[in-house]
Order: sequence, then C-alpha cells, then structure tokens
Amino acid sequence: MNTEAAGKDFIRQIVAADIKANKSDGQVVTRFPPEPNGFLHIGHAKAICLNFNVAHEFGGRCHLRFDDTNPVKEETLYADAIRRDIEWLGFSWGNNEFYTSDYFDDLYRMAVKLIEKGLAYVDDLNGEQIREMRGTLTEPGQNSPYRERSMAENLDLFERMRTGEFGNGEPHHRSGDKWCIYPMYDFAHGQSDALEGITHSLCTLEFADHRPLYEWFIEKLELFPSRQYEYSRLNLGYTVLSKRKLQELVTRELVSAWDDPRMPTLAGMRRRGFPPRAIRTFCSRVGISKSDSWIDMSVLEDCVRQELNESAPRAMCVLRPLKVTITDYPEGKEETFSAPNHPQQPEMGERSIPFTREIYIDQDDFMLDPPKKFFRLGPGREVRLRNGYVIKCEEVIYHADGSVKELLCSHDSATLGAAPEGRKVKGVIHWVSAAHAVPVKVHLYDRLFEVETPGTGASADTWLDDLNPDSRITLDQCVAEPGIREARPAQAYQFERCGYFCLDAQQSTEEVPVFNRTVTLRDSWAKVNK
Repeated sequence: MNTEAAGKDFIRQIVAADIKANKSDGQVVTRFPPEPNGFLHIGHAKAICLNFNVAHEFGGRCHLRFDDTNPVKEETLYADAIRRDIEWLGFSWGNNEFYTSDYFDDLYRMAVKLIEKGLAYVDDLNGEQIREMRGTLTEPGQNSPYRERSMAENLDLFERMRTGEFGNGEPHHRSGDKWCIYPMYDFAHGQSDALEGITHSLCTLEFADHRPLYEWFIEKLELFPSRQYEYSRLNLGYTVLSKRKLQELVTRELVSAWDDPRMPTLAGMRRRGFPPRAIRTFCSRVGISKSDSWIDMSVLEDCVRQELNESAPRAMCVLRPLKVTITDYPEGKEETFSAPNHPQQPEMGERSIPFTREIYIDQDDFMLDPPKKFFRLGPGREVRLRNGYVIKCEEVIYHADGSVKELLCSHDSATLGAAPEGRKVKGVIHWVSAAHAVPVKVHLYDRLFEVETPGTGASADTWLDDLNPDSRITLDQCVAEPGIREARPAQAYQFERCGYFCLDAQQSTEEVPVFNRTVTLRDSWAKVNK
C-alpha cells in the first residue's frame, strides 16, 4: 500500500481505514462503469483517474465494466472509443473487462429470488402512473394496486415477460435477441458490483440517493457486500458535460463530430492536442471532495500550457502573411540559420532555418502608425527577426484599395547573433523564407461557449444561444518553416509567439498540413473578463 495516498482525500482515507480493518481481506477492487452510448468527456476523466489510481496506490485492481443495459442507445462504436480513450489517458484494466449484459441471467435469477421472498412484484402501471404514485424524498408514496399479487402470479407474469409475450424489447448489440427485457440501472448496478467483488464503488454525488436501494438489494440477495461512496462531479466552465447535450450538438451538426476539437470529449481533446498527462494533472489539481463547485476552464488550459511548454518543440508559422523584400540582400543568396528546438532543453537539439531575400512576416507585426509601446515593425522602424538579422522598414507598397501589399526593408548584416551598435532594438518577430515556405491551414479553436455556465438565462433551453460564434476560425493562407513537413499525427508544436498547435491527421494532406490550435500562449480570456 502507498501510505502517502492514505491522507490525500476522504476516499483514500476510507480505503486506508478499510485495509487497516482487514475488510474484504484487505483487498481493493474498484471499477469504471461507462454506458456505451456516447464518447467519454473530461468529467469521465476525473472518474477514470480516481478509480484506476486508487486501485494502483493501494495494490488493488480496477475493472472496466460496460453498463450496457439499454440497447436502444448503445453501439459497439462507443465501446471501442471508450477503450481507446482510457488507454490514451494512460490506464490499463488488463484482463478485467466486463459487461453488465453478461450478468443478465444472474440478474434475472436475482429478480426471481426477490419475488419468491415476497420482496418484488410485477407492476402493470405505466411509467407516468408509477411516477405519480411512488412519492418523493419528503412525501410517502402510494401502494400500487398490483402490489398484493400472489408469488405464483408474479412468477408467471415475469416468465411470460421474459419470453416476449407482452412485446419484445430492442435487440442487444452483444446478446442479440436472447433477451427482450432488460434491468434498470438501480437493479443492475449494485448486483454487478457484488458479482465482481467490487470493494469500493465510487460514484458522483447524484447517486447518493440511490445508495439505500443499492444496499437493500445486496442485503436481501445476500451478495458480496460492495459499498458505494460518493464524491463531487466535475463542473467545468464554458462547456457542457451533459451527454444528452453533447449528443444534440453532434446531431444538429453544430460541431463536426464527437471528436470535434471544441468538444469536451477526450477524443476531441486528443485531436485538439491536449496531452494526456495534462489531463491527469488537471484531475489531480481539482481533487476529490463532497461539495459541488465550478472549475474555470483556465485551470485546465493552464495544465495544458504547462505540459506543452516543457515538451513541445518550437517552430515558426506565419498565420496572416505579409511579404517583405530585403532590398539590400543579394538576389539568389541563401543562408541557413540554426535555432534551438526548445530554448530550455538543449537535449532536444537544433533545427536549420533557411533565410532568403524575400520573407513573410505576420500582418499583426506591422503598423503604419504604431503607438508608443508597439515595438514591432513600422515605417522607419527596426525589428529583429527571430534567430536572424535586424531589419528596417524603408518603404511600404500598397494594393489598389489602400491596404498594405508589401514591405521593402534593409538589413544590418552585423546583427546576426549580435546586438546592433549604438542603438537598442526591442522588438523580435517570427518570419518564414518565402522560397521555402510550406503552405499550412490552421484552425484557431477557442472555448465552445461564450459564458461560463451555458443555459443560465431566462430558460435552461437557451443553452445553445450561448455558443461562441468564434469558437473556430480557419486560416488557409498560413505559411510555416520547411521542417514542419516532418510533423507526425498529433505532434505538438509551439508556433513561436502564436500558441500551441498540433497536426490534425484527419484533415491534413501531403500538400497542405492542417494544424489545430490547442491553446494560446497566455490566458486571453482573463483580460476579456476583467
């Protein structure tokens, strides 16, 4: 057992106390039980990290159990995506993969046992009538008129339900047509835990009200005494974590798919370039408690920046190109500059950057009438090219509509790797050789919603009105340094002065790589919200 883990949070304290008391012979068995009816999201990541880490820290095991009790919504596609996401996040369940559908025979026999004990009956009321009569947490319910049926009549009706006499249910994606009735979540949950010997069934707080029934079933069926413990779910700002709402975004084509880089799904975050380690760090930083709270998106983004700042190689990419001709640099001449792949990690090596008479800089790095604190390029102003010379804007060439077409500049040949004599040049800008520029398409992704808690207006149905219209901006005229052609799928880069980006394998072609912005260099939303 990892003794340091025992004092981290109340869940780990409970587990440590159970081991000390030799409950379940000192074993620790947890489970992650997703329903295969959608893709996992960042909220699931918190549950995955908790269950797998607790098992690992205390020398136990964590099961992956697919809670596949609803054939109407479940697909093998989702099960495959769930496995892929958990493995990507860095966890393994080994041989411990289970399905609630494998327990349908056991669960049916358990239902029969409850009927035989006089603890269950077959009810003919419809769903609406049951809701009206069952009461609330504060008001008692009414007995169903079918509650006093005899055991024999209940057993007969239940068997006839199983054979499909009263209408068949949907075929199951794993068990096919074998079953036409299926267990509800509350009936399957605790019994499945017990069948697998789960010692600590970790759920979010909304399942606290279900715990008495969970324990009642286990007691009356005389099963392994699994215990349920609840902790707060993850509420993340500027997005939604309701699977129903995520499904609506996909169905209404407000996003491209479940793995759209704007989605809070793990598949979407992977495609956007979020490192799995950053997500694990985020889940650790958020912690485990019993009180619900909202976590700002900036906390997750900061974890991503921290990880990518340490691991992402640097490259230069001009998002909005402006042509610059260095008039005093010889035509046909070419130099190669050396630049570090990472300024703080020399072990990552260096890269070669070609320099020629014609280059591209970003339009945002030039102003015709720059303010006092603008240290980039302007008429008569100097700026240093990253890893290169100091250049000076001598002339501006315009389009017919008056917009800037090109800059004619001079260079100081004595400033390669050296400070200019007799003057100070504060500004440094990135650039790309026009002759070697690689055409690149870039998606600038941002938060999916404009407000921290979507749908908190006059009506909860207005959550779609809070979508951020600028959550994706596509730039298709970008140019990058030639080394970018070596980028691998999902390869992360810091495009110097622009942000962190990764190669989108789904959209890239041999001719035009496509990069997704993972996160900006700084929290731009902090300024907006001041």
